[in-house]
Amino acid sequence: MEQKGKLRHNKALPPDPVLSAVGANVSLPCLPGQPEPSGAVSWKLENQAVSSERAAPGASLLLHQVQHNDSGRYSCYVGGCLVRSLRLLVEEPPEPPGFSCYRKSHVRDVLCEWQPRRRPSPRTRAVLWVKKWFTGENATEQRCRYFPKVEKFTCRIAVPPSEDDTFLRVSVCVSNGVGSAASQDQVISANRVLKPDPPVNVLVDPVESAPQKLRVNWMYPPSWDSRFYRLHFQVRYRAELSQSYTEIDQLRDTSLVIHDAWHGARHMVQVRGLEEFGHGSWSEWSQEAVGTPWEDPNSLEWPTGSYSSQFPLDYDFYSDMFTGPPGLYGSGSTEGANGGAPGVGDHSTVPLYTFLVTGGSLFLGTGLLAGIVLRYKKKWRRGSLGQGKASVVIQHPLVPLAPPRPTSPLSEAPLLSPPASPGSVSSTGTPGSGDFGPFDVTNMDYLLVPQ
Repeated sequence: MEQKGKLRHNKALPPDPVLSAVGANVSLPCLPGQPEPSGAVSWKLENQAVSSERAAPGASLLLHQVQHNDSGRYSCYVGGCLVRSLRLLVEEPPEPPGFSCYRKSHVRDVLCEWQPRRRPSPRTRAVLWVKKWFTGENATEQRCRYFPKVEKFTCRIAVPPSEDDTFLRVSVCVSNGVGSAASQDQVISANRVLKPDPPVNVLVDPVESAPQKLRVNWMYPPSWDSRFYRLHFQVRYRAELSQSYTEIDQLRDTSLVIHDAWHGARHMVQVRGLEEFGHGSWSEWSQEAVGTPWEDPNSLEWPTGSYSSQFPLDYDFYSDMFTGPPGLYGSGSTEGANGGAPGVGDHSTVPLYTFLVTGGSLFLGTGLLAGIVLRYKKKWRRGSLGQGKASVVIQHPLVPLAPPRPTSPLSEAPLLSPPASPGSVSSTGTPGSGDFGPFDVTNMDYLLVPQ
């Protein structure tokens, strides 16, 4: 009866946590400081019997070279009755924290963060020590929190506005049940660690009637108070098939017009910000925004002419550019190793039938012109030959013809008048109308050329 009373009393004891490092041997006593019980002793881990391969059951449970998966609640049973429950935590000593500090704006606290390589145990504690540099003041202690979603420790330092340029000496100490570790000291100031969040709502739109322009707009990050503090910005952009960026710096406004965009190509644009007086460091780049320059839907011309100074230098871009409009050869002509990345002409609005009608008209016109040339070729050749024959003139000497012999009584008068003397005149005393030298000009046979 006395032994049973002792067992009941021990059962009411709260569980005791036992801490152990990885690889150590652990002994879990069932009845510490009491004689060995007479009944059979058994152990369970989370209501599962303990394997004899890893442990030596008995009045005390001996575990060899424990690992992380050996952590849990161990229960000791004597004669089938629960006597004691122990929680074993197997941990590794914490690693030295490599933290970094930053501040999102002038009106916010300084945050110091680091991400451990392995998930810490629930008993891990982290403390940030802060001390003003070159002063004799004691260091202050700031507790750090672990956020499981992002798997980071975060420590917060409140800095008054009047101490933005004050140098602080900070360090971090991390501890758990089996050890502790401390970081190296860092000297910071609120202005030196200033790092804004990246700009938001970056939009890229085409400019009407400007095939080589893009309009970019963005907004201040919500964590930055733009009513009293300003940022200046940097914009970088590139064509989709290019690997090099073009950067534009020292921008005060939240908008920009790009004047040398590549005609017909998608462009990737990013923006980042820096405090207006150069304090701290640049923010991270914003998420990429995509835009394509304006294209004339009624234009049939393939994009040519002066191009952007951002001309891509890779070979694949040139091979895609000289393949011609993708719509002319089918949608598969521009797909390649890039997984169907669009080429330069992918945004052409000229349909396929327009090219077919234009090509057919040119073909019919060329055939009609060739037929006309062949039809009149022989006629032109004949005309040239006739003119060549007519130009050849056979000259014959003018000789008087003998008077023909009369063959019929139709004419009693001779065809030729008798020759008159050179000095003969008409009855009027003047030369007759037909008297011009030795020939009678009324007889036209003198002037005929024999055929």
